Amino acid sequence: QLQLVESGGGLVQPGGSLRLSCTAPGFSLDYYAIGWFRQAPGKERERVSCMNYVGEKLNYADSVKGRFTISRDKAKNTVYLQMNSLKPEGTAVYYCAAVTYYCSGREGMDYWGKGTLVTVSS
Repeated sequence: QLQLVESGGGLVQPGGSLRLSCTAPGFSLDYYAIGWFRQAPGKERERVSCMNYVGEKLNYADSVKGRFTISRDKAKNTVYLQMNSLKPEGTAVYYCAAVTYYCSGREGMDYWGKGTLVTVSS
């Protein structure tokens, strides 16, 4: 079964950058849409960005437009979320999720990683 593994979280100061990675050891992600979601303390999990299997990017959270970029490296079987100009409200557990072919909402994603914590604080 497809298992997703996130990495790259940590503590960063406001205005700083992080790059999150999502990979699936032993499974090709070529035919999967990969989405990034986040869940802040006390809040619902929200969609941040998604890339379908042909590389079309979809951004869902207005709060991250112009600052977060999703990308895929097929050779490394990895999807990234580059996060720039981070704000304290970006503190959350970030999850990657997968579904075949095309992006879906939270309920439509079939596979989830365990998440990586991003803390934005001075």
